[in-house]
Formats: sequence, structure tokens, C-alpha cells
Amino acid sequence: MPSPSRHLPLQGASNFRDLGGYVGHGGRRVRWRRLFRSDHLANLSDPDLAQLQELKITRSFDFRGHHESAAQSYDWPGTQRHSLAIEPSLVQYLHTQLKSGQPMGPQDAVDAMQVTYQGFVRNNSDRFAALFTHLLEQDGPLVFHCTAGKDRTGLAAALVLSALGVSQDDILQDYLLTNALYRHDGAPSAGLTLLSPEVMAVVWRVREDFLQASLQTIEADHGGMAQYLQQRMGLTDPLLERLRQIYLE
Repeated sequence: MPSPSRHLPLQGASNFRDLGGYVGHGGRRVRWRRLFRSDHLANLSDPDLAQLQELKITRSFDFRGHHESAAQSYDWPGTQRHSLAIEPSLVQYLHTQLKSGQPMGPQDAVDAMQVTYQGFVRNNSDRFAALFTHLLEQDGPLVFHCTAGKDRTGLAAALVLSALGVSQDDILQDYLLTNALYRHDGAPSAGLTLLSPEVMAVVWRVREDFLQASLQTIEADHGGMAQYLQQRMGLTDPLLERLRQIYLE
């Protein structure tokens, strides 16, 4: 029997996809049509909303900062939105660089992205922990997202898949799918139009070393993913087992 499609080509969200099918703990696969990740949902069309209803998605978890979510808000019938706001520190950093008048090249953008991913771990672990709390509350289909569905969402997906026992190779493969799928919707880029195309090409894509910046911080600060999941995500052994019972076949 063929597997369901991982990427769901919605009219208003290019990076909407299913985390199902990856081999997890004990050789059990992640359940299809339970966990979805996406770019923001403010531009969904009526056919898109009908598809979400068909998928029985009733909860969305929004990692966008407060200004981002206010600028592109949504309130869809049948879907309860939960804010898990992580403010876009990258944007603040780039604004500071622009105001300083110092030239900024692609490597500066790479450095800024890596610092941002380190900050997710050191400054925003509580927001990812809140997602796990919601995951454990009920087993209905859900979607989590940020603006592009690549950085905050990318790390969230990596943490969820890690907790489910998915291999690092598959986690990285899922993370990098953004580069094949995401299409910027043309909305103003938080006032960053003065940045060069070469810099923006870094900002709007993902790279292995971005995610590795988070994973290396987890290793350095907590001694590894297992300890991080327990200490910062609150996943005691019984809760970890429950998570796997819910989301693995």
C-alpha cells in the first residue's frame, strides 16, 4: 500500500507537510496524518481550509513572534490557534547591522543564523516544552508553524522526531526539505529589503550547519538530546513512552 504524500500542496502555504512515515523507536514508524509542520497559515484559501477539515486538524501551534502573528493573523473555523511566541531575534540582529552602516555579506548571515539557532535552545526551550505538553494532551491531528516553517518550526520538528526515536539522518532530511518546497509569499520582509540578494538567499533557506548549531548547543549545555528532552522538555520516561504510544504505529 503506497504511503500518503508527505508534502500537501496548499494554495496558501508552500511548506505544509506531514511528519509521518519516518522509522522511530523500536522500528515503529511515525503515524501519518497526525503531526504536520508548515509555514504560516494566514493565506489559506477556501479549498485549503476544506483540506484541513478533511485532515481533521483542529489545533495549530504558532511559533511566530507577536508582531509577526498580528501582521498576518488568522482565525479559522474549527481550528484553535495556540501562540507559542518566539520573537525573531534574527530580524532584530539584521536591523542592527543595517543601522550600523557596516556592509553585510553572506557569511555574516550564516553566522547570524547559527547564533539564532543557539538562542532557540538557550532562550526559548520553554516554548518547545509547551508544544510537547500539548502533544501529550490529546492525539488529534495538529499543525505547528512559524512564518516560513523553516527555523523555529524546523527545530521543533527535529525535537519531536528525536523524542520519537527517528534517526539523525532522517531528521536532517526532513529539515532540508524546506529548500525544495518553501516559496516566499512576497510579503514585506520585516523591513529587510535593503539587504543584498546574496544575504537574503541565506536567510530564506536552511543549511545543515544551522540545525547543527542547535544540536551542538544541546550537547554542550545538557550532555545530549536524551538529557535535554528530560531536563528541558519535561519528558520523563513515562511521558516519553506515552508520546511514542500516541504518535508511533
